Amino acid sequence: MEVQETRVQTDRVLTIPNILSMARLVGVPLFLWLILLPEFGGPKADGWALLVLAFSGVSDYLDGMLARRWNQISNLGRLLDPAADRLYILSTLAGLTWREILPLWLTAVLVARELVLLVMVGILRRHGYPPPQVNFLGKAATFNLMYAFPLLLLSDGSGWLPTIAAIFGWAFAGWGTTLYWWAGILYVVQVRRLVRADATAD
Repeated sequence: MEVQETRVQTDRVLTIPNILSMARLVGVPLFLWLILLPEFGGPKADGWALLVLAFSGVSDYLDGMLARRWNQISNLGRLLDPAADRLYILSTLAGLTWREILPLWLTAVLVARELVLLVMVGILRRHGYPPPQVNFLGKAATFNLMYAFPLLLLSDGSGWLPTIAAIFGWAFAGWGTTLYWWAGILYVVQVRRLVRADATAD
């Protein structure tokens, strides 16, 4: 995360990047429903859930790239993109933990990081700063986790493919969790510096 303000290039709401971000948000409850369907007596729909996750990953890349290339960075887009990232991560954590694919301790570690950032956002707002923007480290963490989750979902089975998926899935989960907390700690340090600078200026 970076505590800085990205230059807004348009006030339009219906841009292609924003529509992609909105579609990603709509996919969150769909994904959660698909992944939990077997828990409520329905058929296993992991393949469809993986397709929704794949769409999320592709659209996450495209909305940022197109916003920059087409000069369509907007206030709405700055809110939708990180919101969609977090909601997908939280919904995936909920679904995989419910199905006992993810251990509860890993879910707790990732949720704790989100709670820390929520506190930091509140501190920023009290000091008149805008919401944080995602930097490269935060994006790298998200990409690792978004690779890890579908692989771990694919590992829920028997045979050579689930075994390989489990190996790579846990590798991505370890890297993603480490980077996720690293980005969070750097963000906390940045917020602390801003608060100290404000106190000194006063």
